[in-house]
Amino acid sequence: MNKQRCVWAGDDALYRNYHDTEWGVPLHDDRRLFEFLILEGAQAGLSWITILRKRDHYRAAFDDFDAARIAAYDANKIESLLRDAGIVRNRLKLTAAVVNAQKFLDVRDEFGSFDKFIWQFIKGKPRQNRWLNHGQVPTSTQESDAMSKELKRRGFKFVGTTICYAYMQAVGMVNDHTVNCFRYAELQHDKR
Repeated sequence: MNKQRCVWAGDDALYRNYHDTEWGVPLHDDRRLFEFLILEGAQAGLSWITILRKRDHYRAAFDDFDAARIAAYDANKIESLLRDAGIVRNRLKLTAAVVNAQKFLDVRDEFGSFDKFIWQFIKGKPRQNRWLNHGQVPTSTQESDAMSKELKRRGFKFVGTTICYAYMQAVGMVNDHTVNCFRYAELQHDKR
C-alpha cells in the first residue's frame, strides 16, 4: 500500500526518507540542533535536497558539527572549506557557521543547553498545525520572527525568519505535515 505523504517529499528516495524519518520529529539533542542550524543557513537560496545530498560530507568537513571545534576555525580552515566541492562553497555562509558556533556555545553556557533556549519560542511543546494542503503552510510566523530577532540580537548569522521557520519545521518545533500525510498523525503523539 502506498503511503500518503506531503507533496514536497516527491519521488526522490533521499527526500522521502528524510520526510518519513526526520522532518518534524522533535529534537532536543544540542549537537543535532546545531547541525540543523548550520545546514538551514547553508540552504539559504538553494533547495533543501541540495543540502541533503551534501549532508554526509558536511558532517565530515565540519567535524561532525562539534560546535567547540567549529568555533575555533581560522582563516586557513575557511580557505580549505572553500576548496571542498562536497559542501556549499560560499565564504559568507562558511564564516557564518564559525560565528554561529561561537554564539551557540555562548547560548549553551547561559541557558545550560541550546535546546532549552531554542524551544522557549514555542513554550517547549511542538505546535500541532492542521494544514489541508502544502499551500497553506506559512514561510514564517510570529514565533519564527521572534526567534530570528533574538538570534540576530545575539550575533547569529543567516537566521532570517524564513530560515528560522524552516528550522522549526526540521527540528519538530512545529508539525507541518499536511493532515493527509501518514506522518501527521504519528507526530501528533510524539512528545520527545
